[in-house]
Amino acid sequence: MAIKSIQYETLLSTCTDHGGALALLKHHRPYFEAVPSVRRPQDSIVTLPLPNVRVRESAHVTPQSPAVGAGKVVTLPCDVALLMCDPEWKIKTGIEIFVYIHRPDEDFSELLMRWRQTQILLDQGYEWLLPQPYKHLLTDGSEANHPLFAMFPQTPDHIIKGLMGAALPTVIFPFDYPEPEASEAKHELGFDDIPGLEGIDPNILENADEE
Repeated sequence: MAIKSIQYETLLSTCTDHGGALALLKHHRPYFEAVPSVRRPQDSIVTLPLPNVRVRESAHVTPQSPAVGAGKVVTLPCDVALLMCDPEWKIKTGIEIFVYIHRPDEDFSELLMRWRQTQILLDQGYEWLLPQPYKHLLTDGSEANHPLFAMFPQTPDHIIKGLMGAALPTVIFPFDYPEPEASEAKHELGFDDIPGLEGIDPNILENADEE
């Protein structure tokens, strides 16, 4: 069964929310344990969907493409960047997680190439373009860049096998969205629509650290 655009878009928007980002990280314990405070995800995780950075040095993403000039702003080929922050000191901890969601009709080489292109762009240093609420944070990028690949149950086995063979952290995110004709026209998607996220309060998450 093919991955549908609604699956990708919903998981993208879910991971943009602090509670959804925390729920995703719970599927990969080393990253979940890097969250400074699971009780305060809104102060511990900066979520950047389709993030922009300013590169410090010029870089060739592919041999065929023109170089990205020093000081230029580019959109990273990841889907969401998650920056860990100390909730008390209001500073970045240096841990940055780059989430790659399996896109509709995307095969293994295309998915892997998005991470490789990110590595090339960030290799010589970069600065984050942060939204206004986070302008107080240091914008310098970190050397601790960690990928996380979020797949669906419908993701072909050869893609999962390839990611695991490349030793890249991979999680299969539960998702069971009804066919359009079976859902209400004005139904708003929320955590209760995604198995594994039912009942999550994106603002509190009182029981998130019990695992």
